[in-house]
Amino acid sequence: MGKNKGFRSWYYFRMGWSTYFAFIFAAINTLTVTYFLAIEKVPSLEILFPNFIQYVLIVSGIGTPLLILVGYAHYKRSKAFKSEVDIIVETNPYQRRTIVNTELILEINLKLMEFLIKLSKDEKISEEEIKDFIEKNEKISKHMQRRTFSNNTDLEYLRKVLQQ
Repeated sequence: MGKNKGFRSWYYFRMGWSTYFAFIFAAINTLTVTYFLAIEKVPSLEILFPNFIQYVLIVSGIGTPLLILVGYAHYKRSKAFKSEVDIIVETNPYQRRTIVNTELILEINLKLMEFLIKLSKDEKISEEEIKDFIEKNEKISKHMQRRTFSNNTDLEYLRKVLQQ
C-alpha cells in the first residue's frame, strides 16, 4: 500500500487544496470582487453595506445558514447524493467489497442467531434448515472464489440484493 508515495502525496495535495485552500480562496475572492466591483460602484448598495467588514459580516451571516440548508438538501432531500454514492460503489472495488462483505456477514449472523435461539430452547434444527445453511455456505464460497478487485462479481451481487 505504501509503495505509491508520489500518487498518495498527489491525492493528499488535491484533497487539501480542494477541501480547504480552494474553498477559503474562493470565499475571499468572491467577497472581495463582489464588494469592490459591485457594491462600491452602486451608491444605493453602499447604504446597505457601508464598508467591507460590514459586508463580510452580513453576507456571512446570511450565506452560512443558507449554504448549510443547501448542503442539507443535497444530502437529505435530493437524489444527487444517492447518485454520487451509486457512482462511487460502481467504480470503487474496495467500497463494493466492504458493502458485499457486510451483507454476507449479516446474512450468516442472522442464520446463526436463529440456530442459537433454537438450540437454547432445546429445539432441533431441521434437516431442511441445515441443507439451506449448507447451500448458503456453498453460495458464499463460490462467490468468494470468483470475485476479484478487477471483476464485477461484487457489483453483480449488489445489484441482485438491491432488486430484492
